[in-house]
Amino acid sequence: MSRPRIVIVGAGFAGYRTARTLSRLARGRADITLLNPTDYFLYLPLLPQVAAGILEPRRVTVSLSGTLRQARLVLGEADRIDLDARTVHYTGPEGDGGSLSYDRLVLAAGSVNKLLPVPGIAEHAHGFRGLPEALYLRDHVTRQVELAAAADDPAECAARCTFVVVGAGYTGTEVAAHGQLFSDAQVHKHPMRTGMRPRWLLLDIADRVLPELDERLSRTADRVLRERGVDVRTGTSVKEATREGVLLSDGEFVDTRTLVWCVGVRPDPLAESLGLPMERGRLLVDPQLRVPGRPEVFACGDAAAVPDLEEPGQYTPMTAQHAWRQGKVCAHNVAASLGDGEPRPYRHSDLGFVVDLGGVKAAANPLGVHLSGPVAGAVTRGYHLAAMPGNRVRVAADWLLDAVLPRQAVQLGLVRSWSVPLDTASPELARVPSGPGRGEPGAEEASVQAAGQASGPPGSRPGGEPGKGRSGPRPPAGPHLAPGPVKRTDVPADPDDPAGPDHPADPLEGDS
Repeated sequence: MSRPRIVIVGAGFAGYRTARTLSRLARGRADITLLNPTDYFLYLPLLPQVAAGILEPRRVTVSLSGTLRQARLVLGEADRIDLDARTVHYTGPEGDGGSLSYDRLVLAAGSVNKLLPVPGIAEHAHGFRGLPEALYLRDHVTRQVELAAAADDPAECAARCTFVVVGAGYTGTEVAAHGQLFSDAQVHKHPMRTGMRPRWLLLDIADRVLPELDERLSRTADRVLRERGVDVRTGTSVKEATREGVLLSDGEFVDTRTLVWCVGVRPDPLAESLGLPMERGRLLVDPQLRVPGRPEVFACGDAAAVPDLEEPGQYTPMTAQHAWRQGKVCAHNVAASLGDGEPRPYRHSDLGFVVDLGGVKAAANPLGVHLSGPVAGAVTRGYHLAAMPGNRVRVAADWLLDAVLPRQAVQLGLVRSWSVPLDTASPELARVPSGPGRGEPGAEEASVQAAGQASGPPGSRPGGEPGKGRSGPRPPAGPHLAPGPVKRTDVPADPDDPAGPDHPADPLEGDS
């Protein structure tokens, strides 16, 4: 008798936990396949520290093949799922297609940047959902400070030193908090930058920062941000984004070259493509994380609308905390469907939250006890070390080095503006140049060279890159995208315009 085939789509918090727990439960009695665009699990909560130069990128990644010894890793993105044939069709990183047959399917595709119908956002803003976006932001902030120091025009210097973050949830608050410290460190004790004062704006349409958390945590975070110099604007958002800056909803125009979009997330479009019952973009499941009418299909994490048994009539929020715990329950229920154990419903009561505000500052309420200052900072870092499935010693070492040594503020130039568009179904992968001759020796290099020769005059825009005329890789005009990494098939004719049409707004917000 053949062993049952289990396919898990996605290796975020939910997918990784499902695969890890199933590997232990199955003990070699099932074939577990994990389909994911990257070969690592990304610990998202520490991503702001990567952007701020505290942690090296690999510190927040955990090897899938190295930690999931009983699971087979297939690199690729799911394009289509045939529920009747029980087959997942995918595209590999080099454009080759493939399919995976399953007896049990776990959909844990996660989420992507949430978009709103705001003019100019898709063209001029960048999200913060993946490692490429964090690396881009670190380079971009460093570049803007360096260009500001060399600028003769005070207005240009001020614009380049102004950084706008939209969305004061977990991600936006931590990005602004860490960003202010990072940019301040670059101008501190630098004779050529005397008088420069980086300015960070944190905007949210809500009436307070961290609106989804306890008001005491919100007040602590607000106080720390304001004391540090962050300009917190509640009840305010972006009305329009342009090359020169952003127009706020209160009528003020802010000159800036940086616009970071952290308004929340929306479920991966793959869930909606299945044609199954949905709840505001998420796949409806029962408390056992099974898809009604499809007993062989399970869903968890941001892609699933899981009933909240603690709040009848509600669904669990789209957070990493819920996704991680749902993954464990999902694994047990998949095993139970194969005759090993009994199914269990997903039920979880929050034990508290932690918000890292940079330096020794944080806001936390473990077990309902409100903490702030260095004590909260220690609890927050302790929580992250305990929650990470790997790299704990390396992360702790980076924290220690950051406490005693100055940060290295250099541009690596590995991720360019056009390679991390806001409107993408794959924030975990950077867009790469490609051409019709991909696969032939020198084909990609030729397309890069041709794109570089076609560069236009120097310029800059919010969220983009200055110096369009500088040599370097640019996406070629036309319909050619690197097969696999990005699901969208549109590439704008303007090499510096990475995004396509505005995506319809989704009222569902999440912040992992």
